[in-house]
Amino acid sequence: MIVIRFKVRCQPDRIEEALAAFSAVVPPSRAVDGVISFDVARDVVDPHSLLAVEVFEDDAARERQESLPEVATVMTLLPEIVAAAPEATVFEVASFADAFAHV
Repeated sequence: MIVIRFKVRCQPDRIEEALAAFSAVVPPSRAVDGVISFDVARDVVDPHSLLAVEVFEDDAARERQESLPEVATVMTLLPEIVAAAPEATVFEVASFADAFAHV
């Protein structure tokens, strides 16, 4: 399993444009075979930052998701709207469990 954490701080006057572009990525990404979850949120302490957490079964699922036209739109837009270099971390997960299973 692959988990990606992606964060981008946008120029204040471009945040609405970024929100629209990132929002357009979510529904088709969630529909891709092998995408376990795909979420994008606004940072609660920095309203100009967006955070994506993407969970894939494997590299093939990640490649399918990254080939979506909506992803290409975001990647083209990023250089124009960022206020700082994006952060991205890829985690390769060997095991996982439901955090609420013990409740």
